Amino acid sequence: MAAPLGVRQIEALPVVPYGELRPRLKSGDLLFTSGDYLVSELIRKFTDSPWSHVGIVFRVDAIDRVLLLESVEDMGVRFAPLSKYLTDYEDGKPYRGRIVIARCARIDRKSLEKIAAFGTDQLTRAYDRQEVLDIAARIALGKPRPRRDQAYICSELVHECFARAGRAFAYDRRGFISPENIWRDARVSLVGRIL
Repeated sequence: MAAPLGVRQIEALPVVPYGELRPRLKSGDLLFTSGDYLVSELIRKFTDSPWSHVGIVFRVDAIDRVLLLESVEDMGVRFAPLSKYLTDYEDGKPYRGRIVIARCARIDRKSLEKIAAFGTDQLTRAYDRQEVLDIAARIALGKPRPRRDQAYICSELVHECFARAGRAFAYDRRGFISPENIWRDARVSLVGRIL
């Protein structure tokens, strides 16, 4: 299990230059962010976690790219160059916050193919804005988890991709899955901090 961390503990981790860490990244690695944006801070507060976002790393060596499969508020499910977080996340500026890469153990080639195939099939699906409201209601009112739909928050996308490979992450006892639930999985370990 990746050690439980707070924001100060993440900030205390040494930042490894991306160019140094990039050759060691593997498809199936996980990107976790701890953002300094209003939405990020709300996610962190409601989930009692330093993490506000999670995505899946994919190496595409044939074109020398490291891509991130993620679901984001303004675009839904997409692939984006991981390097954009470091150089041009928003208006030509890097991501405001902390970023770490983690690795999920026991992801073989066959599992990775299933993760990638399902994730690719979800491209352009909407971000699940309703799920954000539903999570708040479940936290406040203890409502049970609703049925699955075809829109995703970031952690739902990661969970569903890994579930298709028989590697699902456990939901929070309150009926949702957050980046923290994925981080706390016994198979996940820190690779390094890049921002």
